[in-house]
Amino acid sequence: MSDAGLRFGIFDHLDKSGAPLPTVYADRLELIEAYDRAGFYSFHLAEYHGSPLGLAPSPSVFLAAVAARTKRLRFGPLVYTLPLYEPLRLIEEVGMLDQMSNGRLDIGVGRGVVAFETAFFGLTQLDTPPRFQEALAILREGLTSERLSYDGRFWTHRDVPMEIPPVQQPHPPLWYGVGRPDQSQWTAEQQINIVANSEADAVARIFAVYRDAWVGAHGSPVTAKLGMARHMVIAKTSAEAERIAEPAFNQWRTSLAKLWRDNGADPIRFPKDYAEAKARGLTLAGSPADVQAALGAQIEASTANYVLCRFAFGSLSTAVAKQSLELFVRDVAPAFPGALAA
Repeated sequence: MSDAGLRFGIFDHLDKSGAPLPTVYADRLELIEAYDRAGFYSFHLAEYHGSPLGLAPSPSVFLAAVAARTKRLRFGPLVYTLPLYEPLRLIEEVGMLDQMSNGRLDIGVGRGVVAFETAFFGLTQLDTPPRFQEALAILREGLTSERLSYDGRFWTHRDVPMEIPPVQQPHPPLWYGVGRPDQSQWTAEQQINIVANSEADAVARIFAVYRDAWVGAHGSPVTAKLGMARHMVIAKTSAEAERIAEPAFNQWRTSLAKLWRDNGADPIRFPKDYAEAKARGLTLAGSPADVQAALGAQIEASTANYVLCRFAFGSLSTAVAKQSLELFVRDVAPAFPGALAA
């Protein structure tokens, strides 16, 4: 691994667990407070619509509570689905969140990968790429200007005062989910942090293209976060961890696939069940020693300098997620000095 030193963060779909919704939100905020105390770098929250995979369709609403309940943990959407937003409103939300947290916001951006969801808003997959590019341009312009003027294909803003600038200058860091090496060129040129969910060797190929593109564009070593995300369940024994992980992952996968199955399809690029996820190294379930060894091997193979842990997913109770977190902090993280803040 090269670049900046390794750090650990958190990714969360905030998917349906079967608990009442008020309980889901309250328990997750309690867990996020524990992430803050443990020294994780950032909490990244997904955005989904009309899907049991995501119970935070308005990430800013939930993240405002995160800002109030944490002290040093960074946080942000991964991602804001930009084609669905009026850019001026989003600029103002970003400014508020960065000010409320004293400069701890990370901004994930994306165009929306689930066609069934963007269709709920009357958009096709042909509509989303140009809307994404224009919304991102307006977002950057508004966050770095005292007044916003933009005459675009989809949105026009004329001399709008930017009364709530971000704390972080020129703007909070940008993040993007990358699934293929060809997406690395643009993100590296734009100095955008990236996260990949593929197998370690596939992640390594994505990062290699990114590093080459970064050096070619900027003439300096990479300073961005190059992340990979993994489901994690840790228990005293591997047998116990696997017993817990399998039904939880399979429920998460059912939530993931619901919109596809409602429309007679299936998201085949994702593992079909826990057994496949385990075989591909996308889920790490085991004793602390087992997870430490597997994680170390994947970090080396992928060359990631950032690992996003998913401790809460599917049918896992908050108590079980806390157990994984506590064992990770106590028995796994010490093998990676500096990956958690002191």
